[in-house]
Amino acid sequence: MTFVLKSAASALAISCGVAAMSAAPAHAYTLMDMLRGDKQRTQSTIFMDQAPGRPVPRGAVGGSLGGLDPEAPLPKVSGPRYYTYKAETLQFVDTGKFADPVVTGAVADVSASGDASAEPAVQRRFLAQAKVRANADVAKVLEAYYGDSRNPLVWVDGNQINDRAKSAMATLADAASVGLDPADYAVQAPAIDPANPDPTFRDRALTQFELELSAKVLAFVQDTVRGRIDPNKISGYHDFQRKAVNLTSVLKLARMSPDVGAYIASRSPDGAQFEALKAELAKLRAVDGGNEERIVVSLDKSLKPGDSSPEIANIVKAIGKHGSETLKTDHAATLAAYAGSTDYSPDIVSLVEAFQQERGLKADGVIGQATVRAMTGGDTNASKIDKLVVAMEQARWLPEDLGSRYVMINQPAFMVYYHNDGKEQLSMRVVVGGKNNQTYFFDDEIETVEFNPFWGVPQSIIINEMLPKLRSDPNYLDQLGYEVEVNGHAVASSSVDWYGSTNNVSVRQPPSSDNALGELKILFPNSHAIYMHDTPSKSFFKRDMRALSHGCVRLANPRAMAAAVLGTTVDDVAKQIATGQNHAVKVPQKIPVYVSYFTAWPNKDGVVEYFDDVYGRDGYVDKAFDATTKARGAQI
Repeated sequence: MTFVLKSAASALAISCGVAAMSAAPAHAYTLMDMLRGDKQRTQSTIFMDQAPGRPVPRGAVGGSLGGLDPEAPLPKVSGPRYYTYKAETLQFVDTGKFADPVVTGAVADVSASGDASAEPAVQRRFLAQAKVRANADVAKVLEAYYGDSRNPLVWVDGNQINDRAKSAMATLADAASVGLDPADYAVQAPAIDPANPDPTFRDRALTQFELELSAKVLAFVQDTVRGRIDPNKISGYHDFQRKAVNLTSVLKLARMSPDVGAYIASRSPDGAQFEALKAELAKLRAVDGGNEERIVVSLDKSLKPGDSSPEIANIVKAIGKHGSETLKTDHAATLAAYAGSTDYSPDIVSLVEAFQQERGLKADGVIGQATVRAMTGGDTNASKIDKLVVAMEQARWLPEDLGSRYVMINQPAFMVYYHNDGKEQLSMRVVVGGKNNQTYFFDDEIETVEFNPFWGVPQSIIINEMLPKLRSDPNYLDQLGYEVEVNGHAVASSSVDWYGSTNNVSVRQPPSSDNALGELKILFPNSHAIYMHDTPSKSFFKRDMRALSHGCVRLANPRAMAAAVLGTTVDDVAKQIATGQNHAVKVPQKIPVYVSYFTAWPNKDGVVEYFDDVYGRDGYVDKAFDATTKARGAQI
């Protein structure tokens, strides 16, 4: 019995192992293949990563049973990787289209006559000589606008830059307030001496400025809508359809707007979450350059109820600073009455438990390092600012309006939140992928809840995890109650030649109390085979660090989440499970689900919370920022 339970636990630990296969070559066998019944893969694909010269496993090629080396290492399926970010390529704007033959031929006459009304025509000739680089989308818009001789200049009137230009430049200079880098949009006003103007130099400088500012304004609008960087170039774990931004009318609207700076600024996201991040960023930057005094709590070991510590004073002070307004109102008497005692008394324990509860920590009153980190803010202001800037960038990858009804999984928080009618109505702890089996960052739609699910074991787990046991004991899967099929026909595990090919062998775990997926799973079909599900392994939810799965998202209270997305009651969900039969129920209306990764994000009260960068992804975003700014700085 002990052996069976241990083996079942092992199966649970790898229940979403297929998630790690998603970045493997397209022919890699996945859990979704298994669930679809796709058994047509050749065994050569399973073993294709085996190093040259190693013995080929028996049955791996052409059904041959020869050449087996039982000591040869079994193949491993590698997961996605992180990339060296390559910034978007910039190209020279084709200014040759801007020259007007009629204007060019009349330049000498205009210059000699000194007709000021003709200055725009003269400047148009110099516009064709300007040199500006931009990405393909921006270049296309610039060429279309300035290639049409009917379109006037936007930022230059006569022999000087206009108020529109000054307003636009002020907004671009304030790009940091919305999480962008002002260096990406910097434009120098032309240095022209009004007392001794050289018409040729003046017009050349003004038209160069005109085109540069238009390019920067368009780049700003594009960046603030979709983000500076392409998330899919960061790693194989990022999966987004990058937003298309309509830039066609931007210059015309800028020219007609009574407040062009306000118009440009209005293109930034204005959702509640983004606004909370923006306000937090402004607040932190206003605090003495981001270096305000921190509250320090120093504990050598965990502090438990009934203990005594001189750090109690700092603990109360820290909660008074970092706790939510609701918490401080509920415990106002405790905060006001505290007089410096070193006793970890019941009223302080209650205060700590409430703080732990709102931060998604285990609310047991035991103060360990995770609780200390949450109490003290965890990060310096500088590191918080970095997290906010990354979060604002990543928020742009998602829809600006998340919807009135949606599910958000925030991996660094190890939490999932269900929103309905624009309000958070349910939240719970989750277990996400470990560092070697990371959960992806993407968005999708919830379509189905499956009750009493089968677990179709992916080929990677059959080969990497089960095969060694099966070669020692062919009855291994029979003992565990797994179902085995060869070419679609049910067979006993003991009857399979486990030294041969597993190409036509499928293994699944039927619904049961020990099933790796528990009572139900919530599906949002995606190429990564990631979904939310129950688990019989409940102890993981007691941990503060819950990056422990093989990629899928385990729910602490799956029945409540299933009821929420189905628009029904927990009792009804219980009845569905009680049938003991495997069956699926479609949600009445598809629900957006954001499988996200934010180390800074506002809670339901609008208070921004900070989390550990469990996968180290923020650092890759920062590197992408640096690469982008460097590429954009190489103007000519």
